[in-house]
Amino acid sequence: MLPDPALALWREWETAHKLTERLCRRQQRLEARLVSSVGFPCVTVCLPEGEDVTVHSIEALNEVLGKGPDMAALRETAEADLAAHQACWDAADEEAGYTAALKAECEAGYRAQDLLEAFSTIPATTLASVAGKLDAVLREGEAWEECSVFPWPQ
Repeated sequence: MLPDPALALWREWETAHKLTERLCRRQQRLEARLVSSVGFPCVTVCLPEGEDVTVHSIEALNEVLGKGPDMAALRETAEADLAAHQACWDAADEEAGYTAALKAECEAGYRAQDLLEAFSTIPATTLASVAGKLDAVLREGEAWEECSVFPWPQ
């Protein structure tokens, strides 16, 4: 019996897909731990009108406060507080390995996607490879249930 290239690619994809899922769960656990211990980097600014606004970036801070000189002192304090919170997040991230886990998950996901694309172009020549293609399509369909492009290329 001749080797079935589609079946071999499905096996590679399945391995990569499972790795991506494991790495995703690990990254999510680490992120949850960071959020509960440090919180997402942010700062709450009390505007002169008395309204409190929480921002998560310098860009958002500049949008809320503007760049005018009348807000310079408030902006400077808020920027320093945001930088301090970001430093706490970065230190906790370094210790926990969150960014490394996120990077590993992304790389595994790209590998799985590349394999899926290659797999989708190879004809199924056996019942096993037809089943593999159906399996891949159904699993990807679960991940993209709100995808407006149907049928999927795979």
